[in-house]
Amino acid sequence: MNVLFIEDDRMNRRVVRDMLDVAGAAMAEAETAEIGLEMIDRDDYHMILIDLRMPGMDGITAIRHIRARGDAKAEVPIIVVTADSGVDLRERCLSAGADDVIVKPVAMDQLFESMGRILAGDRGGAIIS
Repeated sequence: MNVLFIEDDRMNRRVVRDMLDVAGAAMAEAETAEIGLEMIDRDDYHMILIDLRMPGMDGITAIRHIRARGDAKAEVPIIVVTADSGVDLRERCLSAGADDVIVKPVAMDQLFESMGRILAGDRGGAIIS
């Protein structure tokens, strides 16, 4: 499995990379949404993990760009990984096109449960905290 993690914090990327290594998944990293969108143009990913708050373009805007593509890459599952909270978090993310939301700090069982559910076809979106 090839995963793209769009996240500006290097430590958060490292933690998730270590988790995905356990599952044998490869992870590409992008420090900004703009770089992530360029990487999606060049390469194929089975899943995208994305933070909401980053310098430049935010995660919600990036998700909308991905979903607006006119190709199969617009359908790649997207999981928001965020420290944000609030009553409308789930609604904002799902409305933008995310498949699920995980609230930081990320636990391995939370990440794998979300990824497994989405890969099994359940793309209804839930907040896991």
